[in-house]
Amino acid sequence: MFDRLQKPFLTVETGEAYQPIRLTYDLTESNELMTALEKLQCVEKNPNANSWNWYWKDECDGLHFESLDSFRKNPDHPIRLGTLTVRDGKFFLNLPSFKRACMAVPFFHKMVSKQIANIHHADFLNKVFATDERLPHGFSELFKEEELDRILHERVEGYQKVKEQCEQAATAEEALNVLSDYTHSEAGKKLPYAERYVFEMQDQEDPDVIFLGFYIYLRGRELVAIKRWFGETGYSLSDAVDETVEAVFGGLGVDIIE
Repeated sequence: MFDRLQKPFLTVETGEAYQPIRLTYDLTESNELMTALEKLQCVEKNPNANSWNWYWKDECDGLHFESLDSFRKNPDHPIRLGTLTVRDGKFFLNLPSFKRACMAVPFFHKMVSKQIANIHHADFLNKVFATDERLPHGFSELFKEEELDRILHERVEGYQKVKEQCEQAATAEEALNVLSDYTHSEAGKKLPYAERYVFEMQDQEDPDVIFLGFYIYLRGRELVAIKRWFGETGYSLSDAVDETVEAVFGGLGVDIIE
């Protein structure tokens, strides 16, 4: 453990932890998507017919990374933020960090019509890597579809059971106790190596609410991975969510109702 405390974890060029994440979109109009991407100066096509690079320039030049306030971008060599691919009727964004994913979702929501492509889910890793650690080769090695589906199904099933218990509770206090017990139980569980987050865009009229929920969800898991890397084994997901919510709403000057 002491050796790990002295060893930094791997970060990307923009300063955040390296944690691979893949965004998957349901693709309705493949040709129209390619037309939309061709209009973006920050996206450049690869020799592969269905692959593009997304760069930190032009339309997304204003994206802000807190860890790089003094960073000076070289316009001749812009940083590649991620890669985009079209395969098997899906549109994928492959990114090396949670922060970039949180920036990509609202950016491409604005730039690509939901009639063309609609975000469905994100697959990601709940860990950080040592600087000398072997990295997985490609996203196909990282994410196993059956395992991600199983974890998601268990989480949804558990939530539905708690929802039913709350609805059947005799009093509001009893329902609150059920929900509180569930929250603390979930917070104390070990996070899976890989996980899937499903977007519910059709259930929310304001996409900013979806984007904020995605950020809080990922930021909590990022904090857990980093804190535990540095030996804080007792640091829980509940601690991370509280810290993230306080940072978000406290920074906005919004009172948080306990």
